[in-house]
Amino acid sequence: MSKSFSESYKAAGVDITAGYEAVQLMKAHIARTNTEGVVSDIGGFGGLFMPNLAGMKNPVLVSGTDGVGTKLKIAFLMDRHDTVGIDCVAMCVNDIICSGAAPLFFLDYIALGKNIPEKVAQIVKGVADGCVMAGAALIGGETAEMPGFYPEDEYDLAGFSVGIVDRDRIIDNRKTAPGDAIIALPSSGVHSNGFSLVRRIFDVEKRDMKAYSPDLGASIGETLLTPTKIYVRPLLALLKEVDVKGVSHITGGGFYENIPRSIPEGLTAKIEEKALRIPPIFNLIQKEGRVPVRDMFNTFNMGVGMSITVSKDEADKALSVLRFSGEDAYIIGEIAEGSEGVVIC
Repeated sequence: MSKSFSESYKAAGVDITAGYEAVQLMKAHIARTNTEGVVSDIGGFGGLFMPNLAGMKNPVLVSGTDGVGTKLKIAFLMDRHDTVGIDCVAMCVNDIICSGAAPLFFLDYIALGKNIPEKVAQIVKGVADGCVMAGAALIGGETAEMPGFYPEDEYDLAGFSVGIVDRDRIIDNRKTAPGDAIIALPSSGVHSNGFSLVRRIFDVEKRDMKAYSPDLGASIGETLLTPTKIYVRPLLALLKEVDVKGVSHITGGGFYENIPRSIPEGLTAKIEEKALRIPPIFNLIQKEGRVPVRDMFNTFNMGVGMSITVSKDEADKALSVLRFSGEDAYIIGEIAEGSEGVVIC
């Protein structure tokens, strides 16, 4: 037990002992994420990890960082804090897997107005849940109590992850060709972007977010807090069986910004709007906010968490592998010649 204590610091709003208590409460959650590469325990100045490089000729590290964003406002209003950690992990590891890299480890950063150990432990529980889903170890992090900077009942949450892939197996778009199939991996909902618009449309500060919505079959708050889906394991399984030509993580900027990032210049993704399976939450957002269709596709994932490009000849095999991995994958379009990037038709 640490003997560190400062009455003066506590009077200024920072309770060091609360930080120690939070660490003790989160230890069991962190232990669930341990993998064979973990070398250090939490509490050191740096997290240590020894990757297994067996079978790799030219290992390349791939990193990703992100936060939960203003979706956290919904967590505050619902007073639920055990799911946003999944969002934080997902936003990082889903980016990493787009390069074909398997996540190795994750670190989080929690900044808050007042350190309530039980709340911090719930946040970290979500982070640990996400790490388990992604197969990544939670090897460290930081909890910063910042009175006067954040309100006492609010916090921010961000993190980063590092993955690894053999250079020869990096996913790029060089082999993409006209006629290739575009496969959708369904999202679990809004995921963790576009919430500045969502909050304005639903006027969340004045609305009863816990009230049942017949359009959704749940409350708006519950629906919006649905964690971002983590696609690491299904994609790693797919990469073992199929030559994947491109992967897009559909986050901020929606279809128009993200899908072109996995397509070379001179080619365009033709997306069939009628093929899309759009969850009810997006219809409600569009209806209440009177949002133009193009803006919806330029802001939200519209039910597609990831798009994957494969040869038309391997499309059926890819669908089979993904469905065996638990993903209800389906074809939403094809690659065609053109310079538009994305065409929704």
